[in-house]
Amino acid sequence: MADEEDDIILSELETEELVLQMHDDLYDGLRDEIEEGVNILLERGWAPYKVLTEALVAGMTIVGNDFRDGILFVPEVLLAANAMKAGMSILKPLLAETGAPRMGKMVIGTVKGDIHDIGKNLVSMMMEGAGFEVVDLGINNPVEKYIEAAQQEEADIVGMSALLTTTMPYMKVVIDAMVAQGIRDDYIVLVGGAPLNEEFGRAIGADAYCRDAAVAVETAKKFIARKHNAIAAG
Repeated sequence: MADEEDDIILSELETEELVLQMHDDLYDGLRDEIEEGVNILLERGWAPYKVLTEALVAGMTIVGNDFRDGILFVPEVLLAANAMKAGMSILKPLLAETGAPRMGKMVIGTVKGDIHDIGKNLVSMMMEGAGFEVVDLGINNPVEKYIEAAQQEEADIVGMSALLTTTMPYMKVVIDAMVAQGIRDDYIVLVGGAPLNEEFGRAIGADAYCRDAAVAVETAKKFIARKHNAIAAG
């Protein structure tokens, strides 16, 4: 009996060590190691949602914090996000089967006339890393595409990106169209991109301006928590 208990304790310690190792592997962008770690945790009886939150999301939170603090840079974060995606590809069908809770759903794209997508891609990956479901519309999106996707996907958040001073005013076109259709309050609208600032975000009627991907994740989490609290308060 004592031997069995010792085996259980040893197994739990090994699993804890594996999870910590996965945090390091994510940080280093080691795709194959993450896939292997996810499979081992599933074999050891971990629920897909537990693997997602404790191994992957917790690891990407460390990456996000260091990116925000200037310790990591875009290429390193893209590698980490790529490794996260490899783990997610194993978990996604299992999460769908188990009906696991999700943080929220985001529709994101670069606005009409703008074909820059590195920043937007980084936000998409970091949001997925934080447990959000993300529908990426790509580049050069007209107002109709945003609204149609937001409604079709039953999104919580609409994210818009622009890297040109000539395309950033188009964000207001999208928000004004949402207001005109009476659906503006149905969505949390987040905007970002190099030429933007908080003042611009406020002026066009966005809920928040996010200066980088790490801030976008933190901001999204805050707004989603507020939304859930408002629904609970009823």
